[in-house]
Amino acid sequence: QVQLVESGGGLVQPGGSLRLSCEASGFTFSRYAMSWYRQAPGKERELVAVITSGGGSTTYDDSMKGRFTISRDNALNTVYLQMNSLKPEDTAVYYCNARGCSNSMCSGILEYWGQGTLVTVSE
Repeated sequence: QVQLVESGGGLVQPGGSLRLSCEASGFTFSRYAMSWYRQAPGKERELVAVITSGGGSTTYDDSMKGRFTISRDNALNTVYLQMNSLKPEDTAVYYCNARGCSNSMCSGILEYWGQGTLVTVSE
């Protein structure tokens, strides 16, 4: 059974920091690119950051570049999102995503989602 379990969300003041974690199970974590997405109230889900399967490359949305850092520990099957200098507009539900090939020929793509963790940035 595939599971992605996010944790670390909560209430933080503007300028503060949070570290989100997403623990994966039920699939070969090290073969999947991992991403964080977020969805603010009344808005569409948007990509926050992506890290390749081996962790050698990362990509960020421009609005989060320099403030957020995605990382992974393949030995622990966990991906992280370190968020610094948080702003009220960062308030959203943050989702963990796994995306990888369904077989060695990559003839299909498998994608999994976590249930989300709420981050609220407010005084």
